[in-house]
Amino acid sequence: MDARTILAKLRHAQALSADELTWIAGALADQTLSAAQAGAFAMGVCRNGLDEAGRVALTQAMCASGRVLRWEMDKPVLDKHSTGGVGDCVSLVLAPALAACGAYVPMISGRGLGHTGGTLDKLEAIPGVNVMLDETRLRTVIGQVGCAIVGATGDIAPADKRLYAVRDVTATVDSLDLITASILSKKLAAGLDGLVLDVKVGSGAFMKDMEAARALAQALVGTANAAGCPTRAIISDMSQPLVPSLGNALEVAEVMRVLRGDAHGPIVDLCAALGGVLLAGAGLAKDADAGAVQIADSIANGRAAERFGAMIAALGGPVRFVEDWQRFLPEATVMREVTAQSAGVVQAIDAEALGLAVVELGGGRKIETDLVDPAVGLSDVVRIGARVKKGQPLCVVHTSRPMQADRAVAAVRTAIKLGDGAVDTPDLILEHIG
Repeated sequence: MDARTILAKLRHAQALSADELTWIAGALADQTLSAAQAGAFAMGVCRNGLDEAGRVALTQAMCASGRVLRWEMDKPVLDKHSTGGVGDCVSLVLAPALAACGAYVPMISGRGLGHTGGTLDKLEAIPGVNVMLDETRLRTVIGQVGCAIVGATGDIAPADKRLYAVRDVTATVDSLDLITASILSKKLAAGLDGLVLDVKVGSGAFMKDMEAARALAQALVGTANAAGCPTRAIISDMSQPLVPSLGNALEVAEVMRVLRGDAHGPIVDLCAALGGVLLAGAGLAKDADAGAVQIADSIANGRAAERFGAMIAALGGPVRFVEDWQRFLPEATVMREVTAQSAGVVQAIDAEALGLAVVELGGGRKIETDLVDPAVGLSDVVRIGARVKKGQPLCVVHTSRPMQADRAVAAVRTAIKLGDGAVDTPDLILEHIG
């Protein structure tokens, strides 16, 4: 086999065989495939797609391109994955909550992709945190703490690691086939007993409409179950940021307010729903509703915060981060309120535009080698349905450069739509799949 022949078939929308996709995954992993060919493969799949068999074959081949973990634990090994949104820091709350409820959670996460934030970037806003653990250290942390949120090492789905970076810079992020293979290759390699997927839909998601989100959820659930990993999905709303902050350190601050009991909001409701599905499927709760109560209780009573603090310390962060988190997180030097130019009700929010504004501030990457500024972003973002007066803040811009603040203010004013009439607030949980 050779890359040119396979790429030619893909360009002409001919179905690729399992052997050809396995060859591609191996060539991605061992660098046989050049950067240009990797980009061409990503673009070909994005434009012409794979059939169902091809999607499963690519996923399994990317998983098998590296090491697959095996666990011998006394409790189930569980995980969650989100398809990406803005102000979405669910993983930082749910992983320790699941651990507090008796599960083991080896959560292999990613960095920012397109307009969406990355869980690893958020964790690295905490001084000293190292998310790149070798397998021995990962097993130690999981055994001691119950959860660890880490990056995929070079021997975990290396084909995906290379393709993931290519997708971000070639505008091929929103391919159903590539999203499915990327997510599941890492999750299957983690050796899970159960998985729940948070599939986002709305202005801040890669899938903008319910039909596309449902198709992705079904592809993910079908592929994962075919590979032997019990999986369900929840489709959740991303027509606005999940928490009122966007940006790495700012989102960690929101997580700490939730874990310390100073805030509730939609993030707790979504964590409870996702965690409830997992606990029920793993036999740690009698049903999803009972599991949701267990997750919410672990957040409310501080047990999730204890696990989070232990995880941060085990990853090299401050030992007393939970108790004194405000002292450790970086802060921007320039803060600028974005005020409403007229009175009205928030009718809609272009959440993707807000995410891109954070990228422009330096909170995300335009190319894979960009450095991320953990302090920049947006805070105190209003929600759909809120009534604002003229001059009232719509959000606060955090940056290190005044000129960046001016551009961000303009972007936010364009992204947040005000009107006269009342508006229905969107439901958070839209559908269950599987």
